[in-house]
Amino acid sequence: MSRIGNKPIPLPAGVKYTHAGGKVVVEGPKGKIEQVIPEGIKLETKDGHIHAIRETEKHAAVHGLTRALVFNAVEGVTKGWSKDLDIVGIGYRAELKGKDMVVFTLGYSHPIEFPLPTGITAVIDPKQTRVTVSGIDRQKVGQVAADMRSLRKPDPYKNKGVRYVGEKLKKKAGKAGSK
Repeated sequence: MSRIGNKPIPLPAGVKYTHAGGKVVVEGPKGKIEQVIPEGIKLETKDGHIHAIRETEKHAAVHGLTRALVFNAVEGVTKGWSKDLDIVGIGYRAELKGKDMVVFTLGYSHPIEFPLPTGITAVIDPKQTRVTVSGIDRQKVGQVAADMRSLRKPDPYKNKGVRYVGEKLKKKAGKAGSK
């Protein structure tokens, strides 16, 4: 029994989807997403909701996954997805260079140019210490945010670096030193 797989997906007005050959194409006000889904799961529309129905019990393992992928696509084309990053450290900052390039200054001897993939936008606040990555594809937004974070992961001793907003960090004690 898949609790997530059995939950219906609300289909907002203005969103259309087609399911053919192991692919789901979802179109909405923000754009169009093509998502590959596993075999053995059918999608049906009833009362303005999409239902994921598995053909046999053998496909139980991918039932919830399929429902989650379709739900993320529907949410992406209606509301979009975003991830916020904080840049903490003296002299650490980010700036936008054109529409598809973010330049990070993270304490290295050189600035780091980070190209944005298609479909992803970045907004930087006036203080240049918060980056908001947004787009319609949840997986791509999360991957770009993770790649930005990996440029300078938070240091466990001083907590400097690039981190997600709301991320809890454990600060380690330094050397005890001599007394």
